[in-house]
Amino acid sequence: MEWTGLNELREQFYRFFEGKGHLRLPSFPLMPHDDASLLLINSGMAPMKKWFLGVETPPNKRVVTCQKCIRTPDIENVGKTARHGTYFEMLGNFSFGDYFKHEACAWAWEFSTKTLGLPVDRLWVSVYEDDDEAIEIWTKEIGVDPKRIVRLGKEDNFWEIGSGPCGPCSEIYFDRGEEYGCGKSDCAPGCDCDRYMEYWNLVFSQFNGDGEGHYERMAHPNIDTGMGLERLACIMQGVDNLFEVDTVQNIMKHIMRIAGVEYHKDAKTDVSLRVITDHIRSTTFMVSDGILPQNEGRGYVLRRLLRRAARHGRLLGITEPFLYKVCETVIQENADAYPNLVENRDYIIKVIKIEEERFARTIDQGLGLLNSIIDKVEAEEMGQKVMAGADAFKLYDTYGFPVDLIREILDERKIALDEDEFNAQMNAQKQRAREARAAMGDLGWEEDVLADLTGKEQFVGYGQTEAEAKVIALVKDNQRVDRLEDGDLGSVVLDITPFYAESGGQAGDSGFISVGGNAFNVYDCKKSKGGHIVHVGEMSVGTLSVGDTVKAVINIDRRRDIMRNHTACHLLQAALRSVLGDHVHQAGAFYDDNVCRFDFSHFSAVKPEELRKVEEIVNGMILSAMDVKVQEMPLEEAKKLGAMALFGEKYGDIVRVCDIEGKSTEFCGGTHLDNTAKVGLFKIVKESSVAAGVRRIEAVTGKNVLKFIDEQAALMDQTAAALKVGSHSELPVKAAAVTAEIKELQKELDSVNAKIAEAQSMGMFEKAQEVGGLRIANAQLTGAKIEALRAIGDRAKDMKPDMVCVLTTVNDGKATILVVCGKDAVEKGAHAGKIVKEFASLCGGSGGGRPDSAMGGTTEIFKVDEAMAQLPAIVQKMIR
Repeated sequence: MEWTGLNELREQFYRFFEGKGHLRLPSFPLMPHDDASLLLINSGMAPMKKWFLGVETPPNKRVVTCQKCIRTPDIENVGKTARHGTYFEMLGNFSFGDYFKHEACAWAWEFSTKTLGLPVDRLWVSVYEDDDEAIEIWTKEIGVDPKRIVRLGKEDNFWEIGSGPCGPCSEIYFDRGEEYGCGKSDCAPGCDCDRYMEYWNLVFSQFNGDGEGHYERMAHPNIDTGMGLERLACIMQGVDNLFEVDTVQNIMKHIMRIAGVEYHKDAKTDVSLRVITDHIRSTTFMVSDGILPQNEGRGYVLRRLLRRAARHGRLLGITEPFLYKVCETVIQENADAYPNLVENRDYIIKVIKIEEERFARTIDQGLGLLNSIIDKVEAEEMGQKVMAGADAFKLYDTYGFPVDLIREILDERKIALDEDEFNAQMNAQKQRAREARAAMGDLGWEEDVLADLTGKEQFVGYGQTEAEAKVIALVKDNQRVDRLEDGDLGSVVLDITPFYAESGGQAGDSGFISVGGNAFNVYDCKKSKGGHIVHVGEMSVGTLSVGDTVKAVINIDRRRDIMRNHTACHLLQAALRSVLGDHVHQAGAFYDDNVCRFDFSHFSAVKPEELRKVEEIVNGMILSAMDVKVQEMPLEEAKKLGAMALFGEKYGDIVRVCDIEGKSTEFCGGTHLDNTAKVGLFKIVKESSVAAGVRRIEAVTGKNVLKFIDEQAALMDQTAAALKVGSHSELPVKAAAVTAEIKELQKELDSVNAKIAEAQSMGMFEKAQEVGGLRIANAQLTGAKIEALRAIGDRAKDMKPDMVCVLTTVNDGKATILVVCGKDAVEKGAHAGKIVKEFASLCGGSGGGRPDSAMGGTTEIFKVDEAMAQLPAIVQKMIR
């Protein structure tokens, strides 16, 4: 065998299977499409699940791919070993009901021994323990020595990852030599040592698994093979691990030049080099596929990888942002196979650089605070060292410090984290996030309601507003029915329809379906999970039956309003790129008859003067009466025109392109006006943040601009009347005067409240209870603000070093609890953080903090008095 570069190996694999009748497909994006079961694409077959299940028809029965993959379960081990990584490429040849075991095994052996020239005496094969058929094929048809075949159990040779297609498999191993072995006499493929490297897994997909151990045999078995490109490169280049493969090593060398270090010189340095090298590969590809750093989901995976890499840069002595420079080498090493990296180069660099700079602003302050907390924890004399969850939450919530990074640093210092306390404080945020996530396109009934419908309905709505059609399915109460009657709420499927089904951000059409004097009012139009166009509404007059020939008519006035907002969205993106820069890309959109809502990649609030400029450009293009041309064309031709595509979208060979006289050229499947003048006018009504690096603009067009102006004028009239001014022009001066007056009154009120709270608290010192040489005092300060509590607490611990004070106040139905411990009290073992945690738990709340000062809270305010009775016992058990 000859030394072969990673990029050449990828191309050899493609060409070999193209010669076997396979269709070469480019890698699918890392962001799964229409698959809620996956956060990121983690295997070669994952994007093709619907083809394996027969839900969708593949473009060819034989397919070959090299798929980008991300797996993060072992992220903590990345860098610590040379075998772990988060990003990898998976070579695969696939059969969808075409060939099966015979061809898959034969071609794998041919590619390994003939194309690559791997020596037969160093190859081994494993099969599933019950798969006698595979044994027969390997030994009698291909001629593999039976002594070089091993049978392994389900854990090793039955492939499944979550739910979906699965089945027995056969793997090919390369013997790296005795020097990599464990020395055991029974060492063979399947051993945990590094001698036998499994590089190709041939999966015989015969079942559909639910992820819980239940398997249903598929009518048409498939072939799914996976060969790690980096593993294969290790074999062909004679190196020990993926970090020494040519393209990966070039990335590491760039890091070494920046840091001024060498590989294999220091163990800790090697860990950091491996972490950065792996993570910058992952993040470069993730950003290129449209993923942005965020605080949840796949965006959080990206942020975690970037910040982990940035921290290891600090450990190498790199104090300035540098990952954005290294990503240029990642792009360069992968440019031929992934041209979108080059197309998105400036955008990728900007996203990574901004996230690095954002983290750099917080990491020093966060690390300083974390180290001071760790120092205090390590100074404690008690057994297991534990960091309070409240401290970790503060670092996360206030300083943006990733909790995973906190855990990693604590692990290095042999300190545990109070996970329960941290999770308790995170629950409210997580709940809000869960409520914010809404499933798109859910019709409220199970997919199998339309499972027997074959083919796709014909959409004629680009050129027609009405059509004659046939009813092919009706749904009522989540069940298929033959008939809808007067007053029934239900759904209708037609063989031909002018109704646009909600997709790509465009709202679904409304209108009616009629036959004779019978009418079904269509309130919305959506796509089912299987891709069927479903008209959702109510039977308003008469009946409707399956098989009826009907007239389907859309609400043309509403459609025109939707098209105004849709076409305006395209103009808006062009204007934003002109004003803000080419890094602006669509990150989501919605347009119905009322609003044009556009999400886009940008990394700071859009300034008022920039918004005015954007609005001016859009209205200029509207008033220029520019022609809007929408046409279908080959994908490559569209790219030559410079048509912009959505990140993460998978396009077919023929695409639909909307071109507005070259000012805006985009891939688009929606409906549009034929001239920009028909938009009327465009007005931005709001600019806001959606997530880190994503902004949102909401705008109105046409008659909705007039409505907006009228509403604003009415609001100004009401405000002028309330402030008792004669004209709108007097409002700013009057508002400023009222604001100043309110601010002064609030200062006076705060001062009075603080004095009242302090007066209430003074009696607690006289009523203090002595416990184990300490004095315990408490006071309930009705209506006091948290600031007043803190001021009184600080004064108490300074004045009374031997005092443990518990102060509570109730505001808006929630009790706030402050515990402070004087210096002498802390020395005797009192710990405010632990006291407030236990005290708050007695009344259904949570809390935590430092030994001298800590806070908690609860909504079960009626339990606070009961908890006060337990305070002496809580303190007593801490006293040394």
